[in-house]
Order: sequence, then C-alpha cells, then structure tokens
Amino acid sequence: MKCLVMIPGMMCDGRIFSPQIDELSDSIKISIADISGHSSVEELASEVLKNSPPKFHLLGHSMGGIVAMEMCSQEPSRIEKLVLMDTNPKAELEEVKAMREPQIQAAKQGKLLDVMRDEMKPNYLADTEDKERILQICMDMAISIGPEVFIKQSKALQSRLDQQNTLCSIDFPVLLICGSSDILCPVERHELMHSIINDSELKVINNAGHMPSLEQPQETTEVLKKWLIN
Repeated sequence: MKCLVMIPGMMCDGRIFSPQIDELSDSIKISIADISGHSSVEELASEVLKNSPPKFHLLGHSMGGIVAMEMCSQEPSRIEKLVLMDTNPKAELEEVKAMREPQIQAAKQGKLLDVMRDEMKPNYLADTEDKERILQICMDMAISIGPEVFIKQSKALQSRLDQQNTLCSIDFPVLLICGSSDILCPVERHELMHSIINDSELKVINNAGHMPSLEQPQETTEVLKKWLIN
C-alpha cells in the first residue's frame, strides 16, 4: 500500500484533513506529520523526513506546504508525488515579518485566543453557510496546540527561504490545490507555481477559502483520490 504523509498548516492538526482521512484510508496508508517542535522550516522538514517512510506521497497545507517544499529541497528522491494546498513558495515579506511580532508578544501574554479570533481566522474561509462551524474547528485546533507552538511556527515562517528554485528542479508529479477565495495564499500564487513546475496540475476549488479540505470536503477528496490513487 502506498504511503501518504500529510502536513497540516499553522496551528492545525489532523482534524484539518478529517474528511479526506475517512475516505482515503482504505486505499492509502496515511500519517499526519507533527510540525510543532522547531522554530525553523529546515529543522521541521528534517524532523518530518526522519519520521517518514523511505518512499512516500506528500501533501502539505499552508505552512505544511512550506515544510513540504523544504523536504523536496532536502531529500527529493524519497518523494513520489507532491500535493501543495493553499500555500506560498516565496519568502516572507518584511511587512508580514513585522506583523508577526505583536502576535508573538500577545501569545506570550496569554492572548493566543484573541490573536486567532481577531487577526487570523477571519481571513481563512469563504463566506459559506458552514463558515461558523469550520471556524470553531480551527479555533479548537489552535487552542489545543497552544501558544508555545504558535510562537515557534511564527518564527519559522518569518525566516523561511524562497522555494521557487526547488520547485523548478522537481522531477515528480505535483498537484496544486487552492480555494478560489483564499486571501492568504491566493490563486495567483498557485498559478505561479504551476508555471515553474515541470509536471504539475492546478485545481481551483470554488466556494472555498484557505481551508478547502473542510469547506468543500467532498470535492477536495475526489480530486485527491483521482490524483493519488486512481
């Protein structure tokens, strides 16, 4: 059976992929990577590689996609297929780096809930009838993960490298998935990746923002099933 390593985004855990895990587990062996233990993308990627099978399919969402690209830089020969979902290959802009500093300070002061509620989660989702339920899942994940991980992940994102050269050198198939209404990692960013990857497909999920795996779970699952398994 093929193996699929799934890497959640910032302040997310396996719940972000729950619909896909339920549907795909009979056909592919799934493991959820932990990116909570280091404050650099390079160290996180190395840790995930250390805990992954010799050969595997790889899916990264958002920050998980950033870690996945670094894994492709470190050990590309181990990856058979790659899925990048609502992510960004570029280094962090200076203004975004600066914006993270007050968020880090707030988390240190016990105000993680305020940061997630007021500054981050409102940008995550498309305006659908299921929005509030999905936002609550996102908040539950963030609170259970906690402020120490938020601080580490924020610092890792601040110092991340541009991965466009990595994408140019990939010689295995890549699927790019993006919600049509993603504000954080817009469609244009995925079109850029599609243009520089040798063997890639781009699928835009309508009526979804940054979390298509939860916002449009059935369509996202069908796209993954067709590409990974069929």
